[in-house]
Amino acid sequence: MSQIKAVQEKLRLVTLLKILKKSYTYEELSKITNLPITVLNRYVRGKVLPSSERTKELLKMLSSYVNLEEEVKKRIKFDERGFFDNMMVLSDTPLMSLIAEEVASRYIDKDVTKILTAATDGIPLGVHIAKELNVEVVYAKKKKEVGVEKFYEVSYIPSASGSVTTLYLPHWALKKGEKVLIVDDVIRSGETQKALVEMCHQAGAIPVGMFFLISVGNVLEHLKEEYDIPVEALVKIGA
Repeated sequence: MSQIKAVQEKLRLVTLLKILKKSYTYEELSKITNLPITVLNRYVRGKVLPSSERTKELLKMLSSYVNLEEEVKKRIKFDERGFFDNMMVLSDTPLMSLIAEEVASRYIDKDVTKILTAATDGIPLGVHIAKELNVEVVYAKKKKEVGVEKFYEVSYIPSASGSVTTLYLPHWALKKGEKVLIVDDVIRSGETQKALVEMCHQAGAIPVGMFFLISVGNVLEHLKEEYDIPVEALVKIGA
């Protein structure tokens, strides 16, 4: 194993421990791992990294204790009207890192060259996944940036608003033949994501999949049928 790979595994273990620390006490983690609390504390704080051998043992032991879907669900906050806030998910850097690793592992054989999302809430997820795949992330905005001469632009009517929305993406952001993974934090009607697919078509780029943290309703099945590419969500919420 290369030194880089070994360090990456150690950092992944630290990330895993930070997530577990939100659900387990140090005493409980000590019983699970048979390690002293002081040692676990140093690992979680990043003061000390475990040996490669211990890292492998702990990753194997602790991975089953973290269910990404359940971790996301625990952080979604609903109000009395049924609306939800997912900011606690997007702001949890260790959790987002593990989610991005999982997504990257699913698309590593798709030769993704660009991550595409829409501003603003899709950006954190897009950045994390782009980092794991070692590719660039670009995002469409609802306003034209000063200083950009040419844009791809797509207009659509969100079902919840009844008004026309236009997304703009600089021409340099997508190139012909690029393989694009479209991501977003939440998908409800699918109209924004269809606009992003249309931008890919305008550029001659190839959408190879879509991934969302949260899906509301049954929109995923409609998108799968329409585009014949992988369309996935980590958490599904009824309409």
